[in-house]
Amino acid sequence: MKVLIITYYWPPAGGSGVQRWLKFVKYLQDFGITPVIYTVENPDYPIKDTTLEKEIPKGIEVLKQPIWEPYKLAAVFSKNKKINTNAGFLSPKKSMLSKLALYVRANFFIPDARMFWIQPSIKYLSNYIKHHKIDAIISTGPPHSTHMIGLGLKKKLNMRWIADFRDPWTEIDYFYQLPLTQKSIKKHHKLEQAVLKNADEVLVVGNTMKKAYDVFSKNVSVITNGFDGDISKETEIDKEFTLTHIGMLNADRNPTILWKVLSELDKNINIKVQLIGKVALEVKQTIADFKLTEQVSFIDYLPHDAVKKYQQKSQVLLLAVNNVPSAKGIVTGKIFEYLQAQRPIVAIAPIDGDLSVILQKSKAGTVVGFQDEVALKKIVVDLYQKYQSGVLKIDSVGVEQYHRKVLTAQLATIIKQ
Repeated sequence: MKVLIITYYWPPAGGSGVQRWLKFVKYLQDFGITPVIYTVENPDYPIKDTTLEKEIPKGIEVLKQPIWEPYKLAAVFSKNKKINTNAGFLSPKKSMLSKLALYVRANFFIPDARMFWIQPSIKYLSNYIKHHKIDAIISTGPPHSTHMIGLGLKKKLNMRWIADFRDPWTEIDYFYQLPLTQKSIKKHHKLEQAVLKNADEVLVVGNTMKKAYDVFSKNVSVITNGFDGDISKETEIDKEFTLTHIGMLNADRNPTILWKVLSELDKNINIKVQLIGKVALEVKQTIADFKLTEQVSFIDYLPHDAVKKYQQKSQVLLLAVNNVPSAKGIVTGKIFEYLQAQRPIVAIAPIDGDLSVILQKSKAGTVVGFQDEVALKKIVVDLYQKYQSGVLKIDSVGVEQYHRKVLTAQLATIIKQ
């Protein structure tokens, strides 16, 4: 079989958006399925990681077409020539010009700023499919413009189509932070439902998303994110009591109760906090307010291989979920590499959410509610005492089910069906 995968994020893109389908592509041929990638020729990636290019299987056909993105136009009129394209970093402290630009982006570029790629891609791929054997199309979003390409090809060619949602559309954490008009909100919902109703199969990364999408589609399957490589064995652990968070920390993810607890335990616990990835100014300010700046290390984006080393040697791994209405359904992809690292995990998240279920079943860590300072303080003290006694470790179970090859086997079954 041969499948066409429509994705905006592809190496040298860095960050979490590229990992899911890079790993699926790595293993699909083991299950008798040949992937063909369709991506952008001139992308505007906020993060790049050229080390990921070595993971693309040799001989994989990669189709590329140019895209025009409004960010390039915005940069012409901005003093800041590097416009932040990451919607996860929406700050209330913006100039009038920035607020206007955000309003235009939210209401004139629907479903997203990659909308100008939709029609040229449908035209290009229609011609390609007419001259090449393709058994199914797969679109992965966000950006959800990729799904609009899939929908266009479905209607034009009546192709079998799988829509993969790495994140929800209208329930994503920052959706209602955008200055959307009611008309724009209705349009988003209409487009989202059109994708769900027309796709032959819908893939999601968690059970909460599945329950929400079951209303519109009869064929919704959960394939979580995962980890690649071997599960960590005994490795050299940091000598200091390190607490490490991997990934971006925007204002919604700011674990304020952690900073409060650590400030109260300051004299009793000698801790080193490592924040690897982009950190919002609001988070840095909160850390400063609690007088923890000397205890916190800010490490910019690192190549994926380097990040995994930090995970494996850290005493404790921290996961902060966005404190938003849709928090129960958030399962950040980083949790699975945390499981691979075999280090104790502390997550600040809903105690009845999808992430909590994964940690409970794997016995790999603990979830603390957003406001539960008492529980968090008890957990930190307990972990520190175990660290001092030299017995800080976990005995997790069932982690193998999240290996990328196991997950690709699930995907292959769905494709063949």
